[in-house]
Amino acid sequence: MEVTNLSPITVSTTVHAHVAKVWQFWTSPQHITQWCFATDTWHTPRAENDVRPGGKFLSRMEAKDGSMGFDLEGVYNEVIENELITYAIADGRKVTVVFTADADQTTITETFDPENMNPTDMQQAGWQAILDNFKRYVEGI
Repeated sequence: MEVTNLSPITVSTTVHAHVAKVWQFWTSPQHITQWCFATDTWHTPRAENDVRPGGKFLSRMEAKDGSMGFDLEGVYNEVIENELITYAIADGRKVTVVFTADADQTTITETFDPENMNPTDMQQAGWQAILDNFKRYVEGI
C-alpha cells in the first residue's frame, strides 16, 4: 500500500460513555484486542501501544481460521489526552481521530487517507465496522 491522491475518508460514531472511559478503551492494549476487527471472523490477538508523540503502535489482525493476517502499525504525531490523536501508518498514510465529549457521551470521528488496493467504499465500510465494534464493546462494559 502507498499514499494516494484520493480524498480522505471519514467515519464516526457516538459512544454512550464518558470521554475518559472511551480514551482508556481506545488506547489500552488489553481493550484494543477486544474490539479492533471489522467482522466476527477476524480478531486482534496482540496489540502494543505507546500513546505519545513519537510513540509507536502495533495491532496484529488475523482471520480466526488462520488464512491471513497483517500488522497495522505506525507512529503517533500528536496526542492530546481525551481529545485528539494523529498518526502515520507505516505505509505513510495519515489518520486523525477526534474525541468530542458531551456529558456522558463521546463522539469519535476518524479521518484517514485511503490506500489504493481496495475501493474507497469498502475501506470506509471496514473502518466504520471497527468503530461500530468499539462502540458495542465500550457500551457493553
